Amino acid sequence: MKLFNPVPLPVDPKSRRSCFCSFLPAASFLFLVFFIGSAFIVPDYKEKLSRWRIVDSFQNLKFVTCKNQCRPPGSEALPEGIVSRTSNLQMRPLWGFPKSNENSSSNLFTLAVGIKQRDIVDEMVKKFLSSNFTVMLFHYDGVVDEWKDYKWNDHVIHVSAHNQTKWWFAKRFLHPDIVAEYNYIFLWDEDLGVENFDPEKYVSIVKSKGLEISQPALDTNQSEIHQQITARMRKSIVHRRTFKPGICHGNSTAPPCTGWVEMMAPVFSRAAWRCVWYMIQNDLIHAWGLDYQLGYCAQGDRIKNIGVVDAEYIVHYGHPTLGGTDENKESSHSNKSDRRLEDPSHSNKKDPRLKVSIISNYIY
Repeated sequence: MKLFNPVPLPVDPKSRRSCFCSFLPAASFLFLVFFIGSAFIVPDYKEKLSRWRIVDSFQNLKFVTCKNQCRPPGSEALPEGIVSRTSNLQMRPLWGFPKSNENSSSNLFTLAVGIKQRDIVDEMVKKFLSSNFTVMLFHYDGVVDEWKDYKWNDHVIHVSAHNQTKWWFAKRFLHPDIVAEYNYIFLWDEDLGVENFDPEKYVSIVKSKGLEISQPALDTNQSEIHQQITARMRKSIVHRRTFKPGICHGNSTAPPCTGWVEMMAPVFSRAAWRCVWYMIQNDLIHAWGLDYQLGYCAQGDRIKNIGVVDAEYIVHYGHPTLGGTDENKESSHSNKSDRRLEDPSHSNKKDPRLKVSIISNYIY
């Protein structure tokens, strides 16, 4: 029995050609779609990838550049980790180790002083030292040795320069990197009574109320008051504005109605002082007019962050010392007759500071 061997049917070459020709357009279409899509997708992907690489490279370059250039000038040659940007005013022993830092000062009290106001200065220094403040005295009369009679003399820092104001001293000796470890910097005049003032309580109030720039209120019965906003408000802890018909009202947003403290006893937070220090110009003398510009350094809204503390108040005796008309007169905080500035209209000698006041008001 023979097996049936199927004979392959002859294939028409034309049918093969037609099948191939029908497939070719479809393949060409798909290839064209893929090619066109690649033209858009691939460059976009490459562009994104390139951007990522550029951003990454830029960030690395920025880090390296900042690492090299953001260091204090002159420290570039020092190895990494050895640079100390800040310092403080803590005294160090000549030998051995310093005492424990458990009671280290966290606030700084600075005061411009002359020997004629020794009694008032003595009261202030003792009060702030007992509250664990670092104390720094700016001697504008050049007299330093006469203070050695006081027990606290060796526990405070003395800086002397003849006939210079506290702003001159502050610009040159209170650089923000030097006082960076202090929470609050007090920059006061010497003719202030602190009988009713507690430094620690004051700092606690300022911190709780969020005041970046502040001052204690002035006792209205004993003080010489130049601006209404500085007068103490009874039954108040802190006030940030004052009201005066025709001048200061509830909608006032500018000094001296709000956002303002006087230059006699300002207190600055660490951040505020860093800003104020840069604002102080090298040729600044009495700083009259600077109080109107402190809002720039309030670390936000000056209406909220600048205020006067009523709960802890002081007395402004108003003794004209540096550059005053009666600076040759011995003064004492116990002598009430000296608590007022001499009226220029009744003085044979004109007060030269009035000229400075006029110029300052004109500039600002």
